Amino acid sequence: MFLPTLRRAGCAALLSLPLLAAAAQPVIEVYKTEMCGCCKEWVKHLEANGFQVKAQNVANPSDYREKFGIPSEYGSCHTGRVGGYAIEGHVPASDIKRLLKEKPKARGLAVPAMPMGSPGMEGPRQDPYEVLLVKDGGKASVYKRYP
Repeated sequence: MFLPTLRRAGCAALLSLPLLAAAAQPVIEVYKTEMCGCCKEWVKHLEANGFQVKAQNVANPSDYREKFGIPSEYGSCHTGRVGGYAIEGHVPASDIKRLLKEKPKARGLAVPAMPMGSPGMEGPRQDPYEVLLVKDGGKASVYKRYP
Protein backbone atom coordinates (compact mmCIF):
# COMPACT_ATOMS: atom_id res chain seq x y z
CA MET A 1 0.00 0.00 0.00
CA PHE A 2 2.85 2.44 0.81
CA LEU A 3 4.73 1.80 -2.47
CA PRO A 4 1.88 2.77 -4.87
CA THR A 5 1.28 5.96 -2.89
CA LEU A 6 4.98 6.79 -3.06
CA ARG A 7 4.99 6.17 -6.82
CA ARG A 8 2.00 8.47 -7.36
CA ALA A 9 3.65 11.21 -5.30
CA GLY A 10 6.91 10.77 -7.22
CA CYS A 11 5.13 10.94 -10.59
CA ALA A 12 3.26 14.06 -9.56
CA ALA A 13 6.51 15.71 -8.53
CA LEU A 14 8.19 14.79 -11.83
CA LEU A 15 5.24 16.09 -13.84
CA SER A 16 5.43 19.45 -12.09
CA LEU A 17 9.13 20.00 -12.95
CA PRO A 18 8.45 21.62 -16.37
CA LEU A 19 6.02 24.01 -14.70
CA LEU A 20 8.61 24.95 -12.09
CA ALA A 21 11.25 25.50 -14.79
CA ALA A 22 8.92 27.78 -16.75
CA ALA A 23 8.03 29.72 -13.61
CA ALA A 24 11.74 30.26 -12.93
CA GLN A 25 12.21 32.32 -16.13
CA PRO A 26 12.12 36.06 -15.44
CA VAL A 27 9.34 38.22 -16.81
CA ILE A 28 10.15 40.16 -19.98
CA GLU A 29 8.40 43.51 -20.22
CA VAL A 30 7.69 44.37 -23.86
CA TYR A 31 6.80 47.85 -25.09
CA LYS A 32 5.13 47.77 -28.51
CA THR A 33 2.42 49.39 -30.57
CA GLU A 34 -1.02 47.83 -30.52
CA MET A 35 -1.25 47.19 -34.26
CA CYS A 36 2.17 45.66 -34.93
CA GLY A 37 1.70 42.01 -35.93
CA CYS A 38 5.39 41.09 -35.88
CA CYS A 39 5.65 42.29 -32.27
CA LYS A 40 2.80 39.95 -31.33
CA GLU A 41 4.60 37.10 -33.10
CA TRP A 42 7.84 37.86 -31.21
CA VAL A 43 5.91 37.74 -27.93
CA LYS A 44 4.55 34.30 -28.95
CA HIS A 45 8.14 33.19 -29.71
CA LEU A 46 9.25 34.24 -26.21
CA GLU A 47 6.31 32.47 -24.55
CA ALA A 48 6.93 29.31 -26.59
CA ASN A 49 10.49 29.36 -25.25
CA GLY A 50 9.47 29.50 -21.59
CA PHE A 51 9.42 33.23 -20.89
CA GLN A 52 6.59 35.04 -19.16
CA VAL A 53 5.79 38.21 -21.09
CA LYS A 54 4.14 41.36 -19.85
CA ALA A 55 3.33 43.21 -23.09
CA GLN A 56 2.29 46.85 -22.96
CA ASN A 57 0.91 48.79 -25.88
CA VAL A 58 2.48 52.24 -26.00
CA ALA A 59 2.32 55.14 -28.43
CA ASN A 60 6.07 55.32 -29.02
CA PRO A 61 8.24 52.27 -28.21
CA SER A 62 11.36 54.26 -29.14
CA ASP A 63 10.90 56.25 -25.92
CA TYR A 64 11.67 53.03 -24.02
CA ARG A 65 14.67 52.24 -26.23
CA GLU A 66 16.08 55.67 -25.35
CA LYS A 67 15.20 55.28 -21.65
CA PHE A 68 17.06 51.93 -21.51
CA GLY A 69 20.17 53.36 -23.20
CA ILE A 70 19.98 51.71 -26.63
CA PRO A 71 21.05 54.13 -29.41
CA SER A 72 18.50 54.77 -32.16
CA GLU A 73 20.85 53.28 -34.80
CA TYR A 74 20.08 49.86 -33.26
CA GLY A 75 16.34 50.47 -33.22
CA SER A 76 13.48 48.22 -34.23
CA CYS A 77 9.73 48.14 -33.69
CA HIS A 78 9.63 47.09 -30.02
CA THR A 79 11.75 47.23 -26.88
CA GLY A 80 11.88 44.84 -23.97
CA ARG A 81 13.42 44.74 -20.52
CA VAL A 82 14.50 41.66 -18.58
CA GLY A 83 16.97 41.09 -15.77
CA GLY A 84 18.18 44.69 -15.98
CA TYR A 85 18.92 44.39 -19.72
CA ALA A 86 17.25 46.06 -22.69
CA ILE A 87 16.14 43.81 -25.55
CA GLU A 88 15.66 45.73 -28.80
CA GLY A 89 13.91 44.15 -31.76
CA HIS A 90 13.56 40.55 -32.85
CA VAL A 91 16.18 38.95 -30.59
CA PRO A 92 15.90 35.14 -30.42
CA ALA A 93 14.91 33.71 -27.02
CA SER A 94 18.06 31.55 -26.98
CA ASP A 95 20.24 34.66 -27.07
CA ILE A 96 18.25 36.26 -24.24
CA LYS A 97 18.71 33.11 -22.15
CA ARG A 98 22.46 33.18 -22.88
CA LEU A 99 22.61 36.87 -21.88
CA LEU A 100 20.86 36.16 -18.58
CA LYS A 101 23.16 33.22 -17.87
CA GLU A 102 26.45 34.96 -18.77
CA LYS A 103 25.50 38.39 -17.35
CA PRO A 104 27.96 40.51 -19.36
CA LYS A 105 28.44 44.17 -18.51
CA ALA A 106 26.19 45.70 -21.16
CA ARG A 107 23.01 47.64 -21.80
CA GLY A 108 21.45 44.72 -23.62
CA LEU A 109 20.90 43.03 -26.96
CA ALA A 110 19.63 44.45 -30.25
CA VAL A 111 18.59 43.20 -33.66
CA PRO A 112 18.41 46.43 -35.67
CA ALA A 113 15.58 46.97 -38.14
CA MET A 114 13.31 43.99 -38.82
CA PRO A 115 15.25 41.27 -40.67
CA MET A 116 13.24 38.60 -42.46
CA GLY A 117 13.64 35.23 -40.79
CA SER A 118 14.22 36.58 -37.29
CA PRO A 119 11.69 35.53 -34.59
CA GLY A 120 8.40 37.23 -35.36
CA MET A 121 9.49 37.98 -38.93
CA GLU A 122 9.30 34.46 -40.33
CA GLY A 123 8.37 34.23 -43.95
CA PRO A 124 9.39 32.89 -47.32
CA ARG A 125 12.93 34.20 -47.04
CA GLN A 126 15.69 34.14 -44.42
CA ASP A 127 17.99 37.16 -44.45
CA PRO A 128 21.28 37.04 -42.57
CA TYR A 129 21.29 39.17 -39.44
CA GLU A 130 23.30 39.83 -36.30
CA VAL A 131 22.36 40.06 -32.65
CA LEU A 132 24.41 42.88 -31.15
CA LEU A 133 25.62 43.22 -27.58
CA VAL A 134 25.19 46.92 -26.81
CA LYS A 135 27.59 48.24 -24.19
CA ASP A 136 27.60 51.42 -22.14
CA GLY A 137 28.35 54.39 -24.36
CA GLY A 138 26.52 52.84 -27.34
CA LYS A 139 29.34 50.68 -28.69
CA ALA A 140 28.21 47.27 -29.93
CA SER A 141 29.81 43.97 -30.80
CA VAL A 142 28.39 40.93 -32.55
CA TYR A 143 26.86 38.55 -30.01
CA LYS A 144 25.65 36.02 -32.59
CA ARG A 145 25.31 35.82 -36.37
CA TYR A 146 22.44 34.10 -38.13
CA PRO A 147 22.84 32.95 -41.75
